[in-house]
Amino acid sequence: MEKLIVNELNFYFGFTQILKNINLELQENKIISIVGPSGGGKTTLLKLCAGLLDVTEGDIINSFSSSSFAFQDARLLPWKTVIENIMLPIVAKTPYKQAYKEACEIAIRFGLEEKDFTKYPKDLSGGMKQRVNFARALITKPKLLFLDEPFSALDIGLKRELQDFVLQSSKNFGTSVLFITHDLMEAIRLSDEILLLKADPGEILKTYKINTPKENRDDIYIFLKTKEFLDDNDVINTFEIKMR
Repeated sequence: MEKLIVNELNFYFGFTQILKNINLELQENKIISIVGPSGGGKTTLLKLCAGLLDVTEGDIINSFSSSSFAFQDARLLPWKTVIENIMLPIVAKTPYKQAYKEACEIAIRFGLEEKDFTKYPKDLSGGMKQRVNFARALITKPKLLFLDEPFSALDIGLKRELQDFVLQSSKNFGTSVLFITHDLMEAIRLSDEILLLKADPGEILKTYKINTPKENRDDIYIFLKTKEFLDDNDVINTFEIKMR
């Protein structure tokens, strides 16, 4: 069974401790979200898990056969077209015509039109860039997907649409997801587990398991579950919510 295991992870920037004693386990076909205030070390933890930063204390074991990453900032290559950006993860190992065909197919799935294929990033709206970002991340059908607040700057319609793609990928291809967010409603909609990360230093304060099937989490359920979270003293203190 493929897993991502983080064991007694500590991380320092200079003499400042950023993360303290982080332990988590992400199994196949599961979604874990990490929620907490800005500056709490969420992105640092995600980058360590993705291998973008070196682990200096503790262990991270990633046995997933493939992984991909989608950032809040789409980070598209400005000199490449929409289709060329989407093709990037597969073009080195796939015949060009096949890679082009697969890129066009997934672009259409993500709501892009043929007239958009030859556009460059400078010609795209923020929402269009995120469509390309997700298409590029999922074209390889990764077994593990890292998400760094990719929905935060989107309107509600596009946010819901892209979240549905994440859920479909998890259901259809068994993709596991580790993502960070400050949006509790988003975490409740998508996650099997929610990890509450407090700041200074970043430390997992509590783990919440959500057993309700994702297809049964309608807007009313999400609203009521969010209200339940906001009544939790650990959540109140972590986000420094001022109660009236």
